Amino acid sequence: MQKQVAVPTDRIAGKGSTKATAAPVAGVAGKGAAKAPKSAAVKPEPENVIEISTDSDESATQVSASSVSFRGGKPSRKEVHTLTSVLTARSKIACGVIERPKELALNIDASDADDQLAVVDYVEDIYIFYKHAENSNRPRDYIHWQAEISMKMRSILADWIIEVHHRFELMPETLYLTFCIIDRYLSIETVTKGELQLVGVSAMLIACKYEEIWAPEVNDFICISDRAYTREQILGMEKGILNKLEWNLTVPTCYVFLVRFLKASACDKEMEHMVFFFAELGLMQYSMIMYCPSMVAASAVYAARCTLRKSPLWTETLKHHTGFSEQQLLDAAQILVKFHSVAHESKLRVVYKKYSNEELGAVALHPPATRLIEDLLKASKK
Repeated sequence: MQKQVAVPTDRIAGKGSTKATAAPVAGVAGKGAAKAPKSAAVKPEPENVIEISTDSDESATQVSASSVSFRGGKPSRKEVHTLTSVLTARSKIACGVIERPKELALNIDASDADDQLAVVDYVEDIYIFYKHAENSNRPRDYIHWQAEISMKMRSILADWIIEVHHRFELMPETLYLTFCIIDRYLSIETVTKGELQLVGVSAMLIACKYEEIWAPEVNDFICISDRAYTREQILGMEKGILNKLEWNLTVPTCYVFLVRFLKASACDKEMEHMVFFFAELGLMQYSMIMYCPSMVAASAVYAARCTLRKSPLWTETLKHHTGFSEQQLLDAAQILVKFHSVAHESKLRVVYKKYSNEELGAVALHPPATRLIEDLLKASKK
C-alpha cells in the first residue's frame, strides 16, 4: 500500500489556499502509482529596498530604491545616501543632535553641493571642532602683569600692523593670525617697551610664512620698521615666539568664523566690507580680548546689520550657525559700535581711513548705530 503525506499547497499555489494535496513519498510508491503532476513553483519577487541600519534602533530604516531619482542613468547627487552622510547622521543621533527645522534655518551650503572644495559633508563638523578649539588657544588678560606695556601701546602697535598689512597687500588670514600670535605670546612672556614692536614684526613674519604664497622677506620688514631692528633680532624673536607657542599656529582665529557667518548672513559686498570694518576695529582694542573669536565675529556681523538697518537684525539661520542669540551679542556689539562712533576723531585712524575708501564701499562713513544698540539693550533688560 502506498504511503501519502499532506503537503501544504501555499508554497506551490497562491498564499490563500489551505488545501493539502496527496503526494507520493519518494522510494515508497508501489506499482502503478500515478506520477503527481509537476507544478511550476512561483518564486516571490524580492522587494527592491535598501536597508540602512542604525546603532540605536533594532528596526531597519528602509529607503525605497524607486524613490531615488535618476538623471541619465545615474542617481541624483542630492538624493543618494552616501556612506559619509549615513555616518554623520548616526553620529548626530548618538550625540543627541537634533536637526534644525527647515523652515527656520536655511541650508547655506546647498549651492555648494557639487563643489568638492566646499566639503559640504564635513563643514558643520569642522566648525563644531573650531568652537571647541578656540577656547584652548585664547590669550589671557595680560596687561595687568606686563610692567612696561599698556593698552594704549598695544593699540599703537595694532594701528601700525594694520597699515603694514595693507601696504604689503597681504591676505586677510595673515592679519588675524598676526594678532593671535602677538596676544598669545604676550600672555606667557614678559616684554619690555622697546621689544613690543619687535614682537609685532616677528609675529607678522611668522603669519606670512604660514598663510602667504609669496611671503615678504626679512629685509622687507627691516625697511618697513625704519631699520629699528636687525636681521638677527627679528629672527631671534621669531624663534623665541615659536618655542613659547610650541609651534602651534593652527588655531581658529576670528577670520575663520567671519567667513562662515558672512555666508549665513547672505550678505552683499557692502555688508561684507562693513563686517570686516568692525572686525578690524575689534583688533585695535585690547578690551575685545575678553571675548572668544567666534563671539567677536558674530558681534561684528550683528553690529554691521544694525548699522545698515537690515531687517531682521538677527535671523534663525545666523543664530544656528553662530551659536549666539541676539541678546548674547548686544554687549560686544555695543563696544564695536562705540569704537565706530569715535573712530573719525581718534589719532589711530588707519582702520577708519582704510574703510573710508570707495574701493571698500566707504562703509566707515555710515552713521554709527549707537542709538539703536542702546534701545535694544534697554529693551533686553526689561
